[in-house]
Amino acid sequence: MTLCMAGPECGSLTVRGHSVVELSRWHSFEEVAYLLWHGQLPGRDEILAQVRGERGQRAIDPVIAAAIADEQCTAHPMDVLRTAVTLLGANDPAGHDASPAAIRATALRLSAVLPSVIAMDHRRRHGLGAVMPRSHLSYAANFLCMAFGKVPAPQIVAAFEATLVLYAGHGLNDPAITSQAVTSAAPDVYTAVAAAIDARKSRDPLSGLSGSVIETINEIAIADNVRPWVEEALADGRQIPGFGHGVHEHGDPRVRAMRAALGKIAALRGGQDVLEIYDALTAVMDEVTGLHPNLQYPVALACHLIGFDAAAFSPVLVAACLPGWTADIAGQYGTSS
Repeated sequence: MTLCMAGPECGSLTVRGHSVVELSRWHSFEEVAYLLWHGQLPGRDEILAQVRGERGQRAIDPVIAAAIADEQCTAHPMDVLRTAVTLLGANDPAGHDASPAAIRATALRLSAVLPSVIAMDHRRRHGLGAVMPRSHLSYAANFLCMAFGKVPAPQIVAAFEATLVLYAGHGLNDPAITSQAVTSAAPDVYTAVAAAIDARKSRDPLSGLSGSVIETINEIAIADNVRPWVEEALADGRQIPGFGHGVHEHGDPRVRAMRAALGKIAALRGGQDVLEIYDALTAVMDEVTGLHPNLQYPVALACHLIGFDAAAFSPVLVAACLPGWTADIAGQYGTSS
């Protein structure tokens, strides 16, 4: 079964034949990761076994933790994340094993530890110590707890999990292509994922991440300024970050679902002004240019309101994309379901 499909022929973006929007409504990130790795949604025993395996591998190896701590805080977070992945591979004696079981074990290991790396790096940039993973928490709740020191309101956790699911299986992009290309040349999952991280980093300025969306919202300031701001920006030849999509000419169906999640976060985090600018900018851009927002636009705002720094947006999305990337890699080895 095709990993991902998008465009008019399927009417939506699908993962293993399932609408990603429906997955974000009814399934956990852990279940969607299982779907990507195994080709079908899990039963109760299957997801319990995977959850136990993931939660048991969340802690960062002391060698890797020390390497992260030694990095300059001026280092790009994606470089730190790539270094951690490389070190994970260097310390995995089965890292070059291309058997189906080994690839899935590596994928699960990476999925378990990347949130710990991202959260530790995020906190150290604020002069804060690492928060140990909590084995009783879900993937999304634990991720937020490690990043911010406590589990936020259930609505925030649910919205963050929806964000992760909407990005999971995001295989129609340069990072996934890079991971496939590296895999064909060097049968090493860690190397392929590290290459995908580099590709994700290189796309930041084009995708509207790395703070450009937030900078736009701050520059506009209030919804009444949207139309004159857009007209001036277009007259100056500026590209509006977060708009336009190479696949979804009539709008990415995930954006509507993400707008709902953003609304819940804004209601709890005092972000009503941000939401008003989002809606006004979307409407004006549609009217003036015919361009629709891509998924990064509401995701960047959601991450911002949750509390992540702009530099952390891409690492967070790497964690979301990882199951899809590793499913792609398994497919290159001929081991996918």
